Amino acid sequence: MQAAPLTLDGPYSPRALLDAFQRLRRERKLRHRDAAQALGVTEAEAIAAAVGAEGALRATRLAGPWAHLFEQMPRLGPVMALTRNEHAVHEKVGRFEEMSHDGEVGLALGSAIDLRIFYSRWRHAFAVHEETERGTQRSLQIFDAHGAAIHKVFLRPESDLAAWERFVAAAAHGDQSPLLVVEPAPPAEPSRADDAIDVTAFRDAWRAMTDTHQFFPLLRRFGLTRTEALRLAPTDFAHRVHEGSARLLLQEAARHAVPIMCFVANPGMIQIHSGRVERVQVMGPWLNVLDGEFNLHLREDHIAAAWVVKKPTADGLVTSLELFADDGETIALFFGARKPGQPERPEWRALVHELPEIDA
Repeated sequence: MQAAPLTLDGPYSPRALLDAFQRLRRERKLRHRDAAQALGVTEAEAIAAAVGAEGALRATRLAGPWAHLFEQMPRLGPVMALTRNEHAVHEKVGRFEEMSHDGEVGLALGSAIDLRIFYSRWRHAFAVHEETERGTQRSLQIFDAHGAAIHKVFLRPESDLAAWERFVAAAAHGDQSPLLVVEPAPPAEPSRADDAIDVTAFRDAWRAMTDTHQFFPLLRRFGLTRTEALRLAPTDFAHRVHEGSARLLLQEAARHAVPIMCFVANPGMIQIHSGRVERVQVMGPWLNVLDGEFNLHLREDHIAAAWVVKKPTADGLVTSLELFADDGETIALFFGARKPGQPERPEWRALVHELPEIDA
């Protein structure tokens, strides 16, 4: 029997939502996000419905401050960190190591887990306990004000379960009700007309960059989206390539053992992989990297535009492959692996140079 549809327009209890959510996951083998969408609710609302519940899926609402909450992660030992957007999922296995924050911006720096954190976007957090066909799964799940997942941390068999239980007990929110109110997502900001942009000044500022981290402030300074900036970039600093370029790049990087950096982000988190990729597989619409400590799942059919981008730095030009959906949202970014103070690897630059160009 299929689960009856639920929508936010009709009355339903948290218990009814939780029952329908679990039934739908069992019947259709859906992931949390997909089951929630099928029921017409956000993933955060579905998880909140499990607060205080007994059974296969239960959750504990957690309290901030968010930086203090998240900087407890090194105590858990080896875990899996997951960040996703609408088009790609980035999974890293390892330990949280160096954690820091400056106001609402945080860093997690380590040999495996590498994050840029934007706590101002965090709104809801839950410790989730679920009995699955593969056994008990425990996770920290963080959501934004609109009910979309920002980041998840999954325990592994070698994680410190006692440390997890102490963390949940200490971070439990005083409100353990299963109700959750989400805010509607704001409409996308309209694009600016080209004649409202000082293109000459923008191009001069691009050429004057000395660090890739200066690119986002450059966009804000001129009021540009990332795709607008690429279209208006100085000659020879950005060009379109075939939408299948990510597959070609990953396959060649694996074949030639060229280490890469892969960024997947949403408004509250950037997650980065640095290193080689080995098992690149295509399964239906999904382009996958299936390595021991790094998994990437990327919807190739969602790629509306792919750009090769060059940014000046103190160490020379840095080259990236950047993927975008049809609404301009960034799907993923790929760079050659490098450390500050090091020039870009020539073997990475050669791989990118071979990607098939198309007319913009």
